[in-house]
Amino acid sequence: MNLDEIISEYADLEQRLADPAVHADQAKARTYGKRYAVLTPIVGTYRELESVREDLSAARELAAEDQAFAEEAAELESRIPALEERLTHLLVPRDPNDDKDIIMEIKAGEGGQESALFAGDLLRMYLRFAERVGYKTEVIDAQHSDLGGYKDVTVAIKGKEGVWSRLKFEGGVHRVQRVPVTESQGRIHTSAAGVLVYPEAEDVDVQIDANDLRIDVFRSSGPGGQSVNTTDSAVRITHLPTGVVVSCQNEKSQLQNKESALRILRARLLAIAQEEAEAAAMAERKSQVRTVDRSERIRTYNYPENRISDHRVGFKAYNLDQVLDGDLDAVIQALLDAELSEKLAAHSS
Repeated sequence: MNLDEIISEYADLEQRLADPAVHADQAKARTYGKRYAVLTPIVGTYRELESVREDLSAARELAAEDQAFAEEAAELESRIPALEERLTHLLVPRDPNDDKDIIMEIKAGEGGQESALFAGDLLRMYLRFAERVGYKTEVIDAQHSDLGGYKDVTVAIKGKEGVWSRLKFEGGVHRVQRVPVTESQGRIHTSAAGVLVYPEAEDVDVQIDANDLRIDVFRSSGPGGQSVNTTDSAVRITHLPTGVVVSCQNEKSQLQNKESALRILRARLLAIAQEEAEAAAMAERKSQVRTVDRSERIRTYNYPENRISDHRVGFKAYNLDQVLDGDLDAVIQALLDAELSEKLAAHSS
């Protein structure tokens, strides 16, 4: 999508969101609002860049007659590279799931009760983060452990802006190093918990293209193969992309049989789509956490040193207490910066 298309879409969204009728449909208003929030920084940066360029052109004309304007022209010119770079970054193709809400599952792994307690600490960290940034949370399912932790807990996190874009990197194995409450000798133990993150699935809509259908008509037959009626009222529909075949002959009318066949076809295609979506989600989950093993960690939480380390990008900070209280901004930004660098490299190659 080029800049002209983005600006046109932005103007269209502004118009739609100004219409009170749109807000009667909350789901539609929310979809528009999310997209508007995504485009706002792009359009804002573009407009600022254009404004600076226009001011620079005017300042240069004035400086040609009066050197007093030369300093202003130089200051305006110096702002352009940063604005151009920001716009380039904003125009890098986004993850198609970035606008979506998420479902997060936290599982205790190796470490027994200590791992379950750590899973509870991770849950609290994400709930506090969500509270800080204005996300809404809902614990969907939880299996508690004996000491107050979690064997397994699932939480939905929703927000006006894409939650997935900020929390998608949390999927993986999180390792903790600390003295467990169950440790009487004061020894430091290492345990782990697994975090699974996936975009919250939207309703799977089945749209059937008439060009994808082959419709055959034939005479209805009864027991023993005898003809039920003398007209071609039975209908067989083949969905060419999937090979699904549905036949209906119960009704006397060909039109009624066609409608019944289409209803069955939609139901079958819906089931297939849901199974495929579930299989894709399962593959994504498996890629994030193959086993909740301490050796497959993405991040380490070291309590004695008050240190957090993200092993994927080499991030390290000594404010673990603040991180566990929901201050994840720095580590999330480090991961976002790494993702942007990869995308810019791919975009330029």
